[in-house]
Amino acid sequence: MLSQTAGSRTKTIIYVSYWALSLLALALLFLLPLFENFPKTTRSVVFAVLIGFFLFKLIASVFFLIDDIRRGIQWLAGKLFFRGTEGEDMQDGKMNRSVFLSWLGIAVGGSLFSTLLLGFGNKYNYKVKRVSVKSPNLPQAFKGMKIVQISDIHCGSFTDTQAVAKGVEMANALQPDLIVFTGDLVNNKAEEMDAYKEVFAKLKAPMGVYSILGNHDYGDYAKWNHPSEKASNLEKLKALQEQMGWKLLMDEHVVLEKGDESIALLGIQNWSALSNFPKYGNLSKAYAGTEDLPFKILLSHDPTHWDAEVRPKYPDIDLMLAGHTHGMQFGVEIPWFRWSPVQYVYKQWMGLYNEGPQTLYINRGYGFIGYPGRVGILPEITLIELT
Repeated sequence: MLSQTAGSRTKTIIYVSYWALSLLALALLFLLPLFENFPKTTRSVVFAVLIGFFLFKLIASVFFLIDDIRRGIQWLAGKLFFRGTEGEDMQDGKMNRSVFLSWLGIAVGGSLFSTLLLGFGNKYNYKVKRVSVKSPNLPQAFKGMKIVQISDIHCGSFTDTQAVAKGVEMANALQPDLIVFTGDLVNNKAEEMDAYKEVFAKLKAPMGVYSILGNHDYGDYAKWNHPSEKASNLEKLKALQEQMGWKLLMDEHVVLEKGDESIALLGIQNWSALSNFPKYGNLSKAYAGTEDLPFKILLSHDPTHWDAEVRPKYPDIDLMLAGHTHGMQFGVEIPWFRWSPVQYVYKQWMGLYNEGPQTLYINRGYGFIGYPGRVGILPEITLIELT
């Protein structure tokens, strides 16, 4: 339909180019396993371009299908009621409906493909999000306390050590009292951290750096020759965090003190309300011993934990900090509107949520996985001030 007014030579070029690109994309898809020995950056870019190309075709095809249905209805109506008029939808040399829908499909699909390509440049474009959390339960000594939250580092996806280090410098420059990391340090294996251990060891705060595990940290998505290898990988990941000066909270809590006043920081292993993610955490174990402390902060990787267990069973947990969703690394975020496809999976998916006296904050993620970029939803360093 797009080439109906073109000459025969132009039509041939369009058809050959279209099918050549389609066959090349299909071939690359089947050959992806052979890219294992290529540099990580090359593999990521090839994968992302393929996904973008197929999304482009899928979206364009939706418009083509709409036009096919429209023309089918028009043809049927012409046969039944308006004999001799079917197919007459081009008048006075104007663009007909079919050409319009076809070009619209190409434009929408092409725009998506272009944004995915441009998003490659945003993967290290760290943004500081400043958040104020108010609670009447906060002891006076802790008012004005600054917490930096980082989440979803996914070291296995990184290819630029210096760019990652700049984000760490940004976090330290905020001069937080406390730094917390809410899970997914790696994609699959502890060895992914080897090139970045010294970078993240530079995160420092007077009250310490505390962390928890996310669903990717257990090695559940990797192939292991023996269960002992998987167990050893997890122990290595735990040891790495200790070497970096981080305190990993495994279903436990610590008491933070200022003067004569105290609050609790709880951290649990991954706990998800969704069946395709693990439920390793034990909040009751972490909570035990904090009952008399006036203010409680919970580190829990998956935000579905908040509605499923935290709110109904632990109404005195004032603040939960989570990550996991990445805002899908794709969406629209402007002051008066935000949208991402991930919101159709997660009720709470990004930013600040309040229900009565309880607050949830979901970090957009420091790193990336799968698609090596960010469109609209940029990597985040959160500065939380307690008031």
